[in-house]
Amino acid sequence: MVIVMNQNATGEQIKRIIGRVHQAGLRTHVVEGEFRTIIGIIGDKKTIMALAVEALEGVEKAVPISSSYKLVSRDFHPQSSIVDVSGVKIGGGSLVVMGGPCAVESREQLMEAAHIVKEGGAQFLRGGAYKPRTSPYAFQGLEEEGLIYLAEAREATGLKIVTEVTDVTAVDLVASYADMLQIGARNMQNFHLLKAVGRSGKPVLLKRGLSATIEEWLHAAEYIVNEGNYDVVLCERGIRTYEEYTRNTLDLSAVGALKHLSHLPVIVDPSHGTGKWHLVRSMSMAAVAAGADGLMIEVHPNPAEALSDGPQSLNPGNYMALMKDIIKLADFLNNEVR
Repeated sequence: MVIVMNQNATGEQIKRIIGRVHQAGLRTHVVEGEFRTIIGIIGDKKTIMALAVEALEGVEKAVPISSSYKLVSRDFHPQSSIVDVSGVKIGGGSLVVMGGPCAVESREQLMEAAHIVKEGGAQFLRGGAYKPRTSPYAFQGLEEEGLIYLAEAREATGLKIVTEVTDVTAVDLVASYADMLQIGARNMQNFHLLKAVGRSGKPVLLKRGLSATIEEWLHAAEYIVNEGNYDVVLCERGIRTYEEYTRNTLDLSAVGALKHLSHLPVIVDPSHGTGKWHLVRSMSMAAVAAGADGLMIEVHPNPAEALSDGPQSLNPGNYMALMKDIIKLADFLNNEVR
């Protein structure tokens, strides 16, 4: 249930309601809007209804939330959220770009990629230090060595770092280097990991699972937010269908659906969504037009020599051309590339 306080509700009235809810053994999540405070109540439905909160002083109305993902729903938080990642804001009318190689392969490769990404106008450097791969014989990443290189690249360029964490035991280590923790598609329903990043204190980028429905995806986000971490960004990266020409089927309708159902920012990864570098431009432009808050694009100094995902990575020239097109489109749509 969501309690909407009236515009003139006092701090004492709000505090009194929260105390009453806690006395009943229920939990609260408070959102202070520009004009009103909203109190979300989590717990047993019968206990919530027995509170009769609409009779309490300062309450404008009480609204039951029918969806099982409550904290990430727009019913609970009507205003779109803005996630601040070390000073870079995702959401709120700006467009952010995360660029870089699929995997951190060496210091030289990453530094070269970072400078390319920075020159093109992106705000984030992406790169995997831990790489969960389909084959056990494929390159698995440099682990902490890769994290060190990412931190050096941030120091050299000013780019924020987003990188994947794949295991509960590695959350603290990755969080000590990264500005934003990524949960990859294969771990979208790794609930222990979701809880751990929810307690990490770091913003989280949650990718859609390989065949996950939008509802399953939002439930995964709920696990993170339920731990007290509201800084969650959703990333559409394509889902597995019967189509074989593209690596995945990029579901751009998910952008609009998520904007309707949830207050969380949404970005799109056209590189994994298509698996083909020559489709990245068109799908990037379509994602921006669909209202995405950002893009995650794979960029490699030399895709032909990449140890991971070379066929879907842009080379420096293609990346620069894409960024120019994105900036033009964002200007046309009255958006802003931060």
